[in-house]
Amino acid sequence: LSWIKMTHVKRFQGIPMSKSMRGLCKEEDYAFLGMSEKTPEGAGPLEDDWGDKKEERVRWRLEREQKEKERLREIEESKKEKEQQWRTHVAKLTSSQEKTLQDRLARLRTFRV
Repeated sequence: LSWIKMTHVKRFQGIPMSKSMRGLCKEEDYAFLGMSEKTPEGAGPLEDDWGDKKEERVRWRLEREQKEKERLREIEESKKEKEQQWRTHVAKLTSSQEKTLQDRLARLRTFRV
């Protein structure tokens, strides 16, 4: 709810209007937001809450970055493992084909002799 207040206050400050009109709107805004008119803008619990939210956002960002690094590391490990499996597979096939060719060559030599 507090971020709604902060957003509303920022939007309200960005609207160009006369001082008297701003005073009327401010009364309505305080009633809408459930705040006391005596609370100055940008001070008190709103500012503390903003700092807490900022820390929370920083923590979330760091967690996301860490998770992303972990995900990329896992993908890289998976790629390396698949590549190693492929190389092993190709080596087995090559070895098998060489053995087959050597067997054929041996049979041909015995047949010709």
